[in-house]
Amino acid sequence: MATESSDVAPQATTTPRYSAEESYPAENVTDSEGEKTHYAKVDVESTKDSHDGGDVVLQDERDIATHVITIDDDPTANPWTFRSFFIGIGLSAFGGVLAEIYYFKPQTVYVSTLFLAIIAYVIGIFMEAIIPRNGWLRYLNPHPFNKKENAFIVIMASAAANSALATEVLAVQRLYYDITPNPGASIFLLFSSQLLGYGLGGLMRTVLLYPSKMLYPGVLPLVSMFDALFKDGANATKKLRLFYIAFACIFVWEIIPEWIFPLLTGISVFCLANQKSANFTYIFGGSNGNEGLGLLSIGLDWQYISGGTNPFTIPLQAQFSGLIGYLLCIVCFCIVWYKNIWKAQNFPFLSQLLYYENGTEYNQLLILNSNYEVDPTLLAEQGLPYYSSTWVVYLIASNMSVGATFVHMFLWNYSDLKGAWSWATPTALKHSWNTFSWKFWQNDGMRDQDVGNPELDPHYVQMLKYPDAPNSWYFLTLLISVIIALVVIYKTNSTLPWWGFLVACLLAVISLLLTGALYAITGLIVNIQPLIQMVGGFLHPGKPMANMYFVLFGYNSVSQGQLLLRDLKIAQYTKLPPRAAFTAQIIGTLFGAVLNFVLMNTIIDIQTPILLSPEGSNIWSGQQPQQYNSQAVAWGGFAHEIFASGKRYQWVSWSYLAGLAAPVPFWLVHRYCPKLRADYYYTPIIIGAIGVLSVGINSSITSYFAVSWFSQWFLRTHYPRWFAKYNYILAAALDGGTQVMVFILSFAVAGAAGTAHLFPEWAGAYQEGNYDRCYYIDT
Repeated sequence: MATESSDVAPQATTTPRYSAEESYPAENVTDSEGEKTHYAKVDVESTKDSHDGGDVVLQDERDIATHVITIDDDPTANPWTFRSFFIGIGLSAFGGVLAEIYYFKPQTVYVSTLFLAIIAYVIGIFMEAIIPRNGWLRYLNPHPFNKKENAFIVIMASAAANSALATEVLAVQRLYYDITPNPGASIFLLFSSQLLGYGLGGLMRTVLLYPSKMLYPGVLPLVSMFDALFKDGANATKKLRLFYIAFACIFVWEIIPEWIFPLLTGISVFCLANQKSANFTYIFGGSNGNEGLGLLSIGLDWQYISGGTNPFTIPLQAQFSGLIGYLLCIVCFCIVWYKNIWKAQNFPFLSQLLYYENGTEYNQLLILNSNYEVDPTLLAEQGLPYYSSTWVVYLIASNMSVGATFVHMFLWNYSDLKGAWSWATPTALKHSWNTFSWKFWQNDGMRDQDVGNPELDPHYVQMLKYPDAPNSWYFLTLLISVIIALVVIYKTNSTLPWWGFLVACLLAVISLLLTGALYAITGLIVNIQPLIQMVGGFLHPGKPMANMYFVLFGYNSVSQGQLLLRDLKIAQYTKLPPRAAFTAQIIGTLFGAVLNFVLMNTIIDIQTPILLSPEGSNIWSGQQPQQYNSQAVAWGGFAHEIFASGKRYQWVSWSYLAGLAAPVPFWLVHRYCPKLRADYYYTPIIIGAIGVLSVGINSSITSYFAVSWFSQWFLRTHYPRWFAKYNYILAAALDGGTQVMVFILSFAVAGAAGTAHLFPEWAGAYQEGNYDRCYYIDT
């Protein structure tokens, strides 16, 4: 799920070898579970300015971690302040509510971590300035606001600012099964599913966190910004001035496309010229959810331009591959539609639902018995369901990108992987066996190692002065989560047996261990959700609801484990004591989960008809629960009948193997004909993007590529110093101003807390159809 929750599941993307002069990959600052992996430029110029690195060439991860961000630590800086908890809980509330609102948007959008960091800084400085330091008030403002307080707040707020995947499960049960688990069981389901991954990730700190190889490049812009804000006084003032101006401008502007003038969500000259053609809608429309491909449409709503990927953070090479995939997506979708492949024209052009062959929506309740399992007799009466053909293309592309990712990483980043998994060599395993203790909860990570060991990460060495959050804390978190989960899967009508839950946990352990190193080195998020879904489907045939819960614990635990390790790396880079980081993560996660649950129920109570419709509106959409449900029904209900070899959608399963072969030709061409620059093509990005238009509002794609080009080519090459100092601050300001206004409008006029109040109809706010005036197709 978007969380990534992402988190339409996040598509696997990667990058080949990299050097200091090139682009360093970085994750989407959200999540989980996001929908895509994104990339951020770490400009060497910024390291010169901040750390007097001169013309140094950064050779490896250790150089990057010691030149891009400071190693210095102020052990007197105290994060345990009233200010930290007050701002942290406040931003956790904001982030948790906003993340759940975004979950029900027609486009996958995430809460920006950079934005949370900037807002925390502004509020912290404000409290420092206005609260006196005399008398008892000195406890509220004991010292100047410091970097560790800011990091503490960001970790707490970012832990809350993810829509928990368990809310997706609960939403599907309410919308499609007419089941409403009691609130107590629901809350405990949220807690256990969110914290289980934390326990697993915490126990893997020695392998996936402490070594220098585990760079987590996605956090470098954030930590670099912390260094700038708390070290560069004059530059920090200039950066904040830019932030305030950009924040205010986008804050005011967002009222216009979001409410007053929604035509600006997608301006399509073609649709304005021909408002009676369904083909024009399919190809050029895109201002509403699941409307069309949005070809050459211009979007001016920053919420959708920067929804899942801030265009200021993606290097040109990744953009180029994404553009190729986008164009191929248009070609593939048009081919399957106009050639009527998989009976495409029987169903809506874009949809995540299941259908009968005649195009009516599939009623899954008619094939389930009282235990919510597929009844063969009832299934024979109803027949096997169909997907819209464009959604099948998305599934094939997503699965191919997973296979392509592993081969691409092996071919282009073999040395990185070899170093990252050096713990698995025979020598390392023998040493681990010789030093193994069954009392692993007493192990304090790497603290028994020689501090003078040159192989230790210098940032980690600085952390050794602080008491660690011992393994016993993470083991206890894991144990409690497992016990609670075993209880709630029987209290929430999950149909998942206890042994199925344990298999899901085992898959999560293996997946986190294998994909965690890739994520730590490159920022790559490998989307294992389809793989977990497939395993669950074949293990529990005829049980769609069991499949949902199997994915919840098998996939969400990996996402949560990666988020925990990412946040612990932020703590390591900022020298936030480990116990403070643990506290912030637990509070943020639990508080955010409760808010997710409350708001999910509120939105479903008010917006159920829109959430069940294939198209939704340009404000609300049920596309995420729709796809999660349809995947669970298809894989959990009849994996053998429609995905097995020789069946209707067999290529959804075979696409994993096809993906394994995709990067090989590019690698061979580059090896023998390097002048052709085949290394410029990132096959997992290209393949993953082939399904990118399968859902949501697509009118912003042209604007997205235009802004990306402006930032990563024009600004970076013509104004490199400005780019290095202000690019990420501007990105955070635009995301922040937009997200605050969307938060306000969601409750004020969009119906998040009651009746929606649409702007009075006029030429720019056409309320009877698509906002871009494309022909409205009633599905």
